[in-house]
Amino acid sequence: MTNEMTTTYQTRFESSAEMDELLQRCATLLSSVERSLFAKVSSGNTSLSCKNEFLKKYGITARQFNACRVSLDGKISAARASQELTVANLKRQIKIVDGQIDKLSRKPSKEKIIHLKKRRKQALCDRLDAKERDLKEKKVRLCFGGRKLFRSQFHPEKNGYSSLKEWKTEWKEKRDGEFFILGSKDETAGNQTCTARIQSDGKLSLRLRLPPSLEKESGKYIEIRNVVFAYGHEKILSALSHPGGKALSYRFKRDKKGWRVFTSVSLEKVEAVTQEGIGVIGIDLNADHIACVETDRFGNPISKVVFPWVSYGKTREQLKALTCDVCKEIVEMAKSVKKPIVIEKLDFQEKKTSLKQEKNHFARLLSGFAYNLFFNLLSARAFKQGIVVHRVNPAYTSVIGRINYAKRYGLTTHLAAALCIARRYLRLSETPISSQGIIPDGKGGHVAFVLPERNRTKHVWHFWRQVSKKLPTVLAAHHRAMRNRS
Repeated sequence: MTNEMTTTYQTRFESSAEMDELLQRCATLLSSVERSLFAKVSSGNTSLSCKNEFLKKYGITARQFNACRVSLDGKISAARASQELTVANLKRQIKIVDGQIDKLSRKPSKEKIIHLKKRRKQALCDRLDAKERDLKEKKVRLCFGGRKLFRSQFHPEKNGYSSLKEWKTEWKEKRDGEFFILGSKDETAGNQTCTARIQSDGKLSLRLRLPPSLEKESGKYIEIRNVVFAYGHEKILSALSHPGGKALSYRFKRDKKGWRVFTSVSLEKVEAVTQEGIGVIGIDLNADHIACVETDRFGNPISKVVFPWVSYGKTREQLKALTCDVCKEIVEMAKSVKKPIVIEKLDFQEKKTSLKQEKNHFARLLSGFAYNLFFNLLSARAFKQGIVVHRVNPAYTSVIGRINYAKRYGLTTHLAAALCIARRYLRLSETPISSQGIIPDGKGGHVAFVLPERNRTKHVWHFWRQVSKKLPTVLAAHHRAMRNRS
């Protein structure tokens, strides 16, 4: 568990027409600074070397420039991480297509399909070459305002715009609809550009420092009164009164309903309530549900819970609300038994691949957003409640759980995988229970499966790798036989 975690809270505030105009002008100016700074960085300059030039050119303070720089650095870092993930995903897709071509090449009647697969492979290779070239040259491509909205200009009528002028208006509003204000713990109230004060009624008053270029017409400050956060208001008040000082960063964002303010504050570590050596709670995340298994210190299952969690067809807000409820129940369960939570290490693409290997039709329903959302919300809630969260490598947990523990404890394959994740953290044995067993087929039936010979000079995962290669073939033959029999 880390010593600190940064949490962001948001709220809306009432503003007059005059205040709306001042905030919009400030957002337009600072957004322009960020885009111009990106152009400079893309041409080979460093962001710090542009500081003096930008302070004079745009008439902003040093802290406002630093806020733009930090915001831009975050977007560039995220873009580079996305490039690396895209390269890994493209390589994985090319490998899959190669395997499909190899299988189809044995069938002369599949020439047309092979031709289409080869075209698909070439398209993937071209995309991979472009991404690897960008990585090698350290070239980052950012579209301020979003690529989807940018591309909608080419077919405005199909995208709901009566004219190109209407699209351009929305495009400008999107690009100039927010600005970031960086905080520091050694500044007044954690932020000298946007200073928060506690009113007599417990609400907050935000004094926003305008850029010097806007002072002559609009004054030096904007006062935003009666700001209340529905969630996290006490945390922000505590940060303002912290004796050592706490940094508070703000982001103002405009949407169709008006302006919102996002406040980021670091929370200190809560004393852990969980205990080691009494067992853990293992969690296996799936596209339609979340499987949880509580174990004792010997790795035996004590209780099991399955939380429905269908992300397909839901908006982001609906999915977030559903995930928050599930995470709350899991953390409360861990708090009641005082046991740590064990989850798999984040690797969305590997998870998708494992679901596809199991012939799970829910694999296409699991999105990267939903996958990361669950782990982020669970970690945040556990941090606030003093619940320790451990991460383990989930390699072969589905196979081990299905063969070793599913029939033995009367568990589904996913609950057995959750049990295996818990046992892996406890460093318990993963050796096969027998050379031949009856394993569940995932559809309410069972299939006999003779395990391959184990080479004891190698790690046990080498054995489970051989099993994971043969198991799909056995299950496919079993399901085919069941269909023919019916």
